[in-house]
Amino acid sequence: MATRLKRDGQQWVFDRTIQETGKVFHFQGPGRGYLPRSVHQHDMISKHMGKTGLRLRDRAREADEAGHEMTALELYFDAATVLAQAQHTIFENNDEKKLLHGLSIRSYDRVRELAPTSIEHLEIPWGDGQIYGNLHLCDADGPAPCVITIPGCDMTKEMYPHPLNNHAAQRGLHLLVLDGPGQGECNLDGTKLTADNYEEAVSAAVDYLLTRDEVDPAAIAIFGISFGSFWSFRAAAREPRLRAHVSLWASICDKHYLADVESPRYKQLFAYLTKASSEEELDEILAAMTTHEVAPEIEAPSLLTVGEYDPRSPLQEVEEIYDLMTCERELLIYEDQHHMTTSTGHAVMSDRGIWNLDSYWDAFDWINDRLEGKPMRNPGEVTFMKAGGPGPHAADFVSARDWTEALPAEVFDGVEARS
Repeated sequence: MATRLKRDGQQWVFDRTIQETGKVFHFQGPGRGYLPRSVHQHDMISKHMGKTGLRLRDRAREADEAGHEMTALELYFDAATVLAQAQHTIFENNDEKKLLHGLSIRSYDRVRELAPTSIEHLEIPWGDGQIYGNLHLCDADGPAPCVITIPGCDMTKEMYPHPLNNHAAQRGLHLLVLDGPGQGECNLDGTKLTADNYEEAVSAAVDYLLTRDEVDPAAIAIFGISFGSFWSFRAAAREPRLRAHVSLWASICDKHYLADVESPRYKQLFAYLTKASSEEELDEILAAMTTHEVAPEIEAPSLLTVGEYDPRSPLQEVEEIYDLMTCERELLIYEDQHHMTTSTGHAVMSDRGIWNLDSYWDAFDWINDRLEGKPMRNPGEVTFMKAGGPGPHAADFVSARDWTEALPAEVFDGVEARS
């Protein structure tokens, strides 16, 4: 049974919000979310998303049997993604969750078989057990760089990248996408999340990559997405063998904002991920999920991105943590955006995932530049990415920490004298 939480008392309004918005979080964005209109409360998501996933799998099988392998590949990937999202809403390892997760994995097995590039399913030894990964190998002559990618807390390794649009392979990079503690297959095998065990799992992944002849041992980087950015941040602090680090949509602040201010979904989810037996135990684990003390230990060149109004990552605290870092680094603040920041302002998640956001293109360009030894554009500074303004690679940028600092200089004429 799920751990009882005080926020469970908000379930009635949470369910009403789900029905009206089609979303379970990130309510700030425009438009309706991707949940089917037949969903009227959180408990209905797994069934109704699951049925969509099954229809996609059946369509994939039809295309497969007809010999249309590329169409089948697209549909199997969509099915794996939708089924992964369906199982994610179940916060106990019951028969329904096991069925939906198993169907997602089986669909992705066919993706691996049909994909134009090699995708290996890995069980990486870690402690007394293992973590799981999908290793996407690019077509390279000799050893190539590899990027360890940590998906968000509501994602699995099957959801990124799209097998026909691999942002790493396009740039000559291998990609290892993890299901670490608290994600995907680790959830199903009972590996619980603690405050600090994800970074230990990342070190095990680095150990494994160093055994692969395809991987350049001096060019391993890490890329964390959403809550995965918290794990990538701590992993970068622990692991000196990482040569570049990106925390996208930096979820590195006090977990009070995620657990007690944001959607009730998150505290319910983390009760499941940690297998906490009580709310008090969960609160202790969340309180220990910190970054301030490890920020100075990061050695790899680092990029952090955050929305100006991300409710789970207050700007002032992100800047405080950024100032504690001593490595070569950059922070990009996206004006008027919330959690899923993008340079074009387009950040819409569908039932088929969020694999196509320009955030990923920018992140892999940045990683590639660091691994090639290219200098940062604005090292040690904070860049305010104005809405409708230039992108992260433009020569013209605004060094500022908030919207007032980003105003034209003439706005401040005479202000100091009058104040």
